[in-house]
Amino acid sequence: MATASPQLLQALQWRYATKTFDPSQRIPTETWEALESALVLTASSYGLQPWKFLVITDPELRAQLRPHSWNQSQITDCSHLVVLLKKREILAADADRLIEATTTTRGIDASLLEGYRQMIQVDLIDGPRSQAIGQWSANQVYIALGNLLTSAALLEVDTCAIEGFSPSDYDKILGLESSDYQSCVVCACGYRSAEDKYAGLAKVRYSASDLIEHR
Repeated sequence: MATASPQLLQALQWRYATKTFDPSQRIPTETWEALESALVLTASSYGLQPWKFLVITDPELRAQLRPHSWNQSQITDCSHLVVLLKKREILAADADRLIEATTTTRGIDASLLEGYRQMIQVDLIDGPRSQAIGQWSANQVYIALGNLLTSAALLEVDTCAIEGFSPSDYDKILGLESSDYQSCVVCACGYRSAEDKYAGLAKVRYSASDLIEHR
């Protein structure tokens, strides 16, 4: 079950922000289902999972999104386009939903989680962080994005995380303006084109001694 260290590092060395996808190559169903499961299994603060993931394969819809994505070809040429959405607000109902799911899944009494429920209330619903809850939710979504990038690399699926887009235009096109969620970041997934000149470039990273400090 464990992934060998060399396999992990090789996958991370292999991945890069794919600029040109091969539109003729599709991610197999089994592989994509595994990546969706990886998204669902992503860690989040309090376990609240303040996100949704829109998987867009409809060519016409993606063509509508491309002009609002700096006209980047990845939007239309990748196999699967994921729009990662963040929750606009964290409400009492969200905390209650988590408590109910936990008691059902683990077969415990809700009274055992009263302190935990109150912690969420004091911190995210009533506390100072409630004033910047959009940023908090975005931070959680980026955890999911990182998980998707790494999981895809392990399955030899190429990805490109995209912040160069207009969230408001995405929300309008995707019918999210009156929903509880809004566009946060985009990830194109598929297989690199043989013509992508970026695929063979050496990865530029600062040394571990510059970035990691042991105390």
